Amino acid sequence: MDNATAPSIKDPTTVAFETLDSVFAHWQPDAAGLAWDCIFVLPIWVKAWWSSFGQDEDLYLISVRQAQRIIGIAPLLRKNQSARLIGDHNVCDNLDFIVAPAQSAEFYSTLIDQLRQDGITRLDLGLIRPDSSAYTGLLPEADKMDCRIRCEPAAISYELELPGSWRAYLDSLSGKERHEIRRKIRRLDSAGRVNYRTVDDPAPAPEAMETFLQLFKMNRPDKAAFMSNQMDAFFMDLAVNLAAHGLLKLHFLELDNKPIAAALCFDYQSTRYLYNNGYDSGYSALSVGLLSKVFSIKEALASEIKTYDFLNGSEPYKGRLGGRPVTLYQCRLELP
Repeated sequence: MDNATAPSIKDPTTVAFETLDSVFAHWQPDAAGLAWDCIFVLPIWVKAWWSSFGQDEDLYLISVRQAQRIIGIAPLLRKNQSARLIGDHNVCDNLDFIVAPAQSAEFYSTLIDQLRQDGITRLDLGLIRPDSSAYTGLLPEADKMDCRIRCEPAAISYELELPGSWRAYLDSLSGKERHEIRRKIRRLDSAGRVNYRTVDDPAPAPEAMETFLQLFKMNRPDKAAFMSNQMDAFFMDLAVNLAAHGLLKLHFLELDNKPIAAALCFDYQSTRYLYNNGYDSGYSALSVGLLSKVFSIKEALASEIKTYDFLNGSEPYKGRLGGRPVTLYQCRLELP
């Protein structure tokens, strides 16, 4: 950042109210030093969520500027005297603010003042990571400003720091798990002609997502019930738009040219996010659901991916495949 135009701690802050389109326009690489670290609050994600689920919500998008540069964005919804981060736990695994780290204190103090001025008495953060800006920046500032903070462990996420090669990854697993993966792969290979392919371009994304959604619904009755028409439209809109920005990685496991399992992943900032998975339950004896995830890890190892994020949920396979638990916190602020 140019020192001649960099915000000074003495520069006053100003507040503006944004639209979804204006927030989208602010999403640029290293724009004003903003850290767009949370994939679930990227403008693509927020717009897809709003289009599918936001009909009964009021947008409350606040930006804070210092020396005419944006130092943070609060992607909020408002209802009466309460505000919350945009999104919900069904489709957003964790949430956060978009903040320039060097101006975190100025952003959050200005935000809290604005919320109080607007009559907001409660701010719900949903699930946040311990390394999020909300946890490391907002909570300390809120404590200094006499807010009442309720923050408690509420969920577990799993993530895996990837080693340099497939062999190194297998060696990092327990001997039993390494043996089981190799055995399952051999059994699948003996069942027919196996192919693993990735869809990441915008043009084939809609058709590929139709196949994914079919496999998702074939997996389990509860998954079929979850994938309502509204949820179906959200998944399609989200995947197609993420593909347009180069973030989609939709992996298919095929046997004799038939798709039998799929892993819906997104690649962002050197992390692969395993968002969801589906498979034809008729092939469950071949462990195709697990193997589709294993192969997505193997494919990530061949890319520039450093971290594999299994996201929320305490399913045992995540630990068996090398994931380490990350505690997520449910946090709420009262602003007297």
